[in-house]
Amino acid sequence: MISESIWQQLDNVLQQRKNATADSSYVASLYHKGLDTILKKVAEESGETIMAAKDVAQLSDKSKLTYEVTDLIFHLMVLLADQGLSSEDIEAELQRRFGLSGHEEKASR
Repeated sequence: MISESIWQQLDNVLQQRKNATADSSYVASLYHKGLDTILKKVAEESGETIMAAKDVAQLSDKSKLTYEVTDLIFHLMVLLADQGLSSEDIEAELQRRFGLSGHEEKASR
């Protein structure tokens, strides 16, 4: 049996939470509150990630940055699922860009 990647597992859980009641899970409550709430969480986690990165530069403690980046990625995944996308869509886009220079990719938009 081939096990699912953590990304596939997360995609599946996020999809399941779309059908859950708002009081049954944190993710379900985000979905029920709507896109603006999800976007606010992404913005909040982005700011916390930036501050943690500054702390790493000053304190050399990478654990807080790992924690905050994980929160940011999680909330980005919630946003993707809310918009009908998944980690597979991100993987496909990264694959498309692989081997392109940043200048080439930007010019292709």
